[in-house]
Amino acid sequence: MIPRELFATIRRLEIRTKGLVSNIFGGEYHSAFKGQGMEFAEVRPYQVGDDIRAIDWNVSARNGDTYVKIFEEEREQTVMLLVDVSGSGDFGSAGRFKRELAAEICAVVAFSAIQNDDKVGLVLFSDTVELFVPPKKGRKHVLRLVRDLFAHEVRSHRTDLSVALNHALHVLSRRSIVLILSDFLDSGYENALRAVARRHDTVAMQLVDPAEQALPALGLLDLVDAETGERMTVDLSGLRQRSAYEHAARTRQLATGDLLRRVRVDHVELHTDQDYVEPLVQLFRSRNRRR
Repeated sequence: MIPRELFATIRRLEIRTKGLVSNIFGGEYHSAFKGQGMEFAEVRPYQVGDDIRAIDWNVSARNGDTYVKIFEEEREQTVMLLVDVSGSGDFGSAGRFKRELAAEICAVVAFSAIQNDDKVGLVLFSDTVELFVPPKKGRKHVLRLVRDLFAHEVRSHRTDLSVALNHALHVLSRRSIVLILSDFLDSGYENALRAVARRHDTVAMQLVDPAEQALPALGLLDLVDAETGERMTVDLSGLRQRSAYEHAARTRQLATGDLLRRVRVDHVELHTDQDYVEPLVQLFRSRNRRR
């Protein structure tokens, strides 16, 4: 039984995201994630201008006329959502946590996918695969995924992206769309990511909070690492300390961006203090322009 408060949250999210899908994302998703192949649809009589290589000689011989094969884009696809539920996801300095942002983006993508007659699956991961939901179609299935995103009780606070990526390689037998929703505050996952990107259409959706990029002059501040539990006190009263923090954040972000470009993975930053609609639309349109 879903608690009443959680049910109300999921219902509000369904209404909002389905509205976005109907008005904005449905067509953009279709264009950005077109089928990867062509499948046979039918035969029809030859018309002037048709490619002679498409002639179906067997059908033509049986019917005493010339017929050509018609192919259409392979439409049904599988979308796998890899969602980071480690401790850093329960952080947010601007009104919502990264985990909440991930849930809403997953809902938008999932409703877009089922509108396009695609299957959607889910992997929740920390430093282990905490939950795997095999890909299926339908509204009830998407609502189940959204419920899991909100209701799952995390077993570990640490992150290991390579675990989730290797799991995706194991469970996806055909080329799929793999969307990774994480802050990418991890290391040692390049080889696994490269392997996934070679086999699947892979997109990195990086969740970012403004406090991870810059901090105000707050004076002495007690900090706790959400993943390791390590505590430390920092003095943010001086410009030097804050500049060092911002420099480290920029360096880390540049390194993440370089890695994703190196393994040819599309990358979009989604911020907890900003609307995600425009960045997602720009991502979908840039993919469509490259096709």
